[in-house]
Amino acid sequence: MLRRLLPVPLVLLLGATLVACGGDDSGEEGSGSESSSSSGSPALDSLTIEGEVGSSPEVTFDGEVQADDVEVEVVDEGDGDEVAAGDSVLTHIWIGNGFEQEKAFSTYDAETPQLFTVDEEMLSEFFIQGLEGQKIGSRVAVAASSETAFGEAGNAQLGIGNKDAVVAVIDLLSAVPDGPEGEEQDAPSWAPSLVGDESAPTGLDFAGTPKPDDQLRSDYLIEGEGDPVEKGQTIVVDYLGQVFDGKQPFDESFSAQPTSFQIGVGGVVKGWDETLVGAPVGSRVIMALPPQFGYGEKGNEQAGIKGTDTLYFVVDVLAAN
Repeated sequence: MLRRLLPVPLVLLLGATLVACGGDDSGEEGSGSESSSSSGSPALDSLTIEGEVGSSPEVTFDGEVQADDVEVEVVDEGDGDEVAAGDSVLTHIWIGNGFEQEKAFSTYDAETPQLFTVDEEMLSEFFIQGLEGQKIGSRVAVAASSETAFGEAGNAQLGIGNKDAVVAVIDLLSAVPDGPEGEEQDAPSWAPSLVGDESAPTGLDFAGTPKPDDQLRSDYLIEGEGDPVEKGQTIVVDYLGQVFDGKQPFDESFSAQPTSFQIGVGGVVKGWDETLVGAPVGSRVIMALPPQFGYGEKGNEQAGIKGTDTLYFVVDVLAAN
């Protein structure tokens, strides 16, 4: 509901083909250097991967890549926590066509990291093995057949045919915590109260809440202990939105998965750009957005939002990169 003018997220680009049957073989860990030529993963032997974690990799092919089951090589091992099933991780990812020996896609092109949740219902074994059991801060190379990675049809959107091999270089940038982390604050007098579990609210209660005016308002329910969010960063949030005096939310992520987007660049409603830039990571922010900071005079008919509605949000700022 909130996004505007955002580049297509990788999960949407890969579409339903993310979930596919894959092998369960993985290669041995590499040396942890910035350059890797795999000794335990035959499909990766023809690759040299250079560059630091967090910067676009320089991938050199020395012949066609051929792969069936998933093969994994740790190019550069980080020193963070190991990623477990169910964890959400902010990543950069480079995908190459092993037959054409060229890049097919990279999140570095738009400088927009992507959020992955290690869930076999959402990701194929190809991506699961590149994430699960790996340490935050690592660069991991993965190879497999296109059928193993994307399903029988391959991935036409990425220019990868059904007989091509696929190579991915995944940088595990940061883990996403389950909730905000910081010091609780007194709720402001203009704010509604939260309904449901405090860790995952299900709605807002407007009983006793004063009628909104045309002022953009925001405050911390929890003030995080992390670095302030900077304009242009990709941030990961959980959120819930409800119009003033509404009986239920028009949108929320607490019951599903966190979401990620660039902040301060016009990719979300203006009120979010105005209030979340500068918020410390780990914060829970409550905000009131009059129409000019939300969807304007036209509102959002699909979400049941009129052009006169003030929008109230609770947003957990979980991570930023």
